[in-house]
Amino acid sequence: MRNRAESSEGKQAGPITAVGQLLLPMISGIARSKQALLEWVHQVGLAALSEVFEYDAEQLAGARGKHRSPRSHYRWGTTFSELPFGGRRVKVARPRVRARTGGEARLPSVEHFRAADQVPVRVLNQILLGVSTRGYEKSLDPAPLAISARGTSKSAASRHLVTRMTARLRSFLSRRLDDLDLLVLMLDGLQIARHTVVVALGILSDGRKVVLGLWQGSTENAALCTSLLQDLLERGVKINGKVLCVIDGGRGLRRALSDVLGDLAVVQRCVLHKKRNVLAHLPQGRHAHVARALSEAWNCDSAELARRRLKTLIQWLERNGEDSAAASLREGLEETLTVLKFDLPASLRGFLLTTNAVENLIGSVRRVTRNVTRWRSGDMITRWSAVGLSNAEQNFRRVRGYRHLPILARALHHDAVKIDQTEEAA
Repeated sequence: MRNRAESSEGKQAGPITAVGQLLLPMISGIARSKQALLEWVHQVGLAALSEVFEYDAEQLAGARGKHRSPRSHYRWGTTFSELPFGGRRVKVARPRVRARTGGEARLPSVEHFRAADQVPVRVLNQILLGVSTRGYEKSLDPAPLAISARGTSKSAASRHLVTRMTARLRSFLSRRLDDLDLLVLMLDGLQIARHTVVVALGILSDGRKVVLGLWQGSTENAALCTSLLQDLLERGVKINGKVLCVIDGGRGLRRALSDVLGDLAVVQRCVLHKKRNVLAHLPQGRHAHVARALSEAWNCDSAELARRRLKTLIQWLERNGEDSAAASLREGLEETLTVLKFDLPASLRGFLLTTNAVENLIGSVRRVTRNVTRWRSGDMITRWSAVGLSNAEQNFRRVRGYRHLPILARALHHDAVKIDQTEEAA
């Protein structure tokens, strides 16, 4: 049997090896052709740059070796200028032109290429794709031959990255929010290097999602969340009526909503967070039964039916000695039923019962920051978080069931939901 297996493996390996030997020269030829084509493109591009520089010099000082009268400029030799090229900076020779009144004249094409420096943008795009600053140079095409290039080292890539991220952070955190018709506000936080970043995601009346802002601090306390909400109001967020606020149940977020928005905040506690909190108080053997009972309750079409099922589950937990799990479920129970009190279709109701939308947004920040191994300051955390959020916002789509959002808007406007907190306090 062993000899047969070895012979069959040899028969299979033989054709594979033969095919590999036939394809290897072809692959090598393709690689050489690509390198040759790239070198040719570089040569043509640099030759075109030289022609453009020479044309600018002729416009100022006339053709080389020909008399020009009257003359306002004259040629003054050549020099090298650094220009962006292929994600790096290269030194390119260019003519120098001097004015008769004194001082070197600037060539328009050189100034144009310098102003259109795309190196910081290229660095940022590479980092967002998962390339580290140490591997930035390897991610680029080879530099033109016989051309001095720089700007691809780890330190240079870091400087470009900070420059671009600072500009994006400034525009992202200072943009006005006056024209947003806010209907739903989702808040959640993430931990980065023992710092907390609280993220605010808004859902508009037409179903579009918008990153409203972020705030960075040491812990997810009420003061940090209050600062975020106040910043949103200062930047123009209009709260003309009740707003549905979906949170994970953190006390800091809940208190900040009460302090800033008062009774305008209609709070919905994330049912997934509540489920995890309840299961954390139970032994592993009871997880399946309790998790199924919770899911069936929150999937009900009415809040009354869901409330009865949850109270039945609380009684079962107390009879079986799981008082801590029962207390965890009883705490904030009414706020887990807020969305069920609206007459919403199942698709939109399921979307609003959890903070999955803002958690997916936070996941984008984690993907962007996965290659960072050393966090130097809170400002660095804020920069990276803002870049991750703004990059994720570019791929936003409308929320699931957005066509039914007018039902939610009418219910909030007419104050259809009354959250009874007296029972919870009792």
